Amino acid sequence: MSVSRIAFIMYPVTDLRRAVAFYRDGLGLEQSGLNNGFWVEFEVAGTTFGVGTFEQVGTPGTAQSLALEVADLPAFRTTLAGRGIEASEPHELAACWISVLRDPDGNQIWLHQLKPE
Repeated sequence: MSVSRIAFIMYPVTDLRRAVAFYRDGLGLEQSGLNNGFWVEFEVAGTTFGVGTFEQVGTPGTAQSLALEVADLPAFRTTLAGRGIEASEPHELAACWISVLRDPDGNQIWLHQLKPE
């Protein structure tokens, strides 16, 4: 017996419609899978990311584990700014650059760009 993959990642939100607009239209995630009155799923490179309004998802504004890989962090930040989404100035680490933004509920999202090897 072993773990075969990540089934899904979930973030708690207060307003599902607003969250879907942010993640789909703001960040450009592809909506797919379940979509009901309390849970909506997005497909991110073979992994499901869901937002939900029910108690088991957690407290809105406390999630901070979603890190999205982008090919060009400065260009992506410019695109986001054009959509009214502010991401922090990139921070350089040994192997990557990272930037942070928050969804409308205050959940943290990391933007990550690997450096060329």
